Amino acid sequence: MPSTHRRAWSLALGVGAALAMACAPRIPQPAPAVAAAPASMRVLVLNMHAGMDVNGQSNLDSVAALVRDVRADLVLLQEVDSVVRRSGGVDQPAELARRTGLHAVFGSSLNFQGGEYGIAVLSRWPVAEHAAMHLPVAPPQERSGGSMEPRTALHVQVTTPSGPLYVLNTHLDPSGDDHWRRQEADSVLAYARRLAAAGATVLVGGDFNSTPESAVQQRLRDGGLRDLWLACGQGEGLTYPAADPVKRIDYLYALDPERDPALGATGCERAEVLLSQASDHRAVLFVGVGHARAGAP
Repeated sequence: MPSTHRRAWSLALGVGAALAMACAPRIPQPAPAVAAAPASMRVLVLNMHAGMDVNGQSNLDSVAALVRDVRADLVLLQEVDSVVRRSGGVDQPAELARRTGLHAVFGSSLNFQGGEYGIAVLSRWPVAEHAAMHLPVAPPQERSGGSMEPRTALHVQVTTPSGPLYVLNTHLDPSGDDHWRRQEADSVLAYARRLAAAGATVLVGGDFNSTPESAVQQRLRDGGLRDLWLACGQGEGLTYPAADPVKRIDYLYALDPERDPALGATGCERAEVLLSQASDHRAVLFVGVGHARAGAP
């Protein structure tokens, strides 16, 4: 099967744009002939709850079925286990690749129970390269018992039929205090802007643990990220908790050409929150990504 699961390397990424430019890994320069947005895509965003459904049972069958049923071209997954004891030692990205026929890459956030825990991307097209970037915060964020869960952004370069596409998938801190989340969001934004400066088409998505009216989301919008739900979704787009969602915390963004005319328009035709309870989050499907809808905000 086409799984390309590899151990992703980590690289510290500063909060400010200058430090991001100094620390970020090498970004290939897209050829001018393929710098335009790729052809229409179907993109799925899902926090998969470490491979467990709302009843605490393995959800790999249901997640794989969901990916196949919606004919996803790209899948941005958060809370993914790789060879972790609690999930039976299964390499979840590789297993999902086997069950869907898609390519899979994994970015580790931390070592856990004999394996790794982090984020993953499934792609219909080959992955040219990928890297997991550490999102540093100060002071370090401590959880109950003094434990820590570092946050990362998985950068993936996908070779689409229309040229290279750059994807950033992340899972931000869930604390009530957004002190750490703001820093993480700044790092993600700085890296996205650096990719765009190389002439690339960029998508950013994942579980941002922040609602649309939050300061975190305002920072992202002010920094040039366009919330694609607002471009082609209807209603509030609530995603969490799956049984009876009350908030929208799962997103897909593109760089906003209105804030930088040099950027190509990347929009979508429609978006919907799926009713599946394969996880404790509902999945969000974006259809026709790459084509901006006329008159969309």
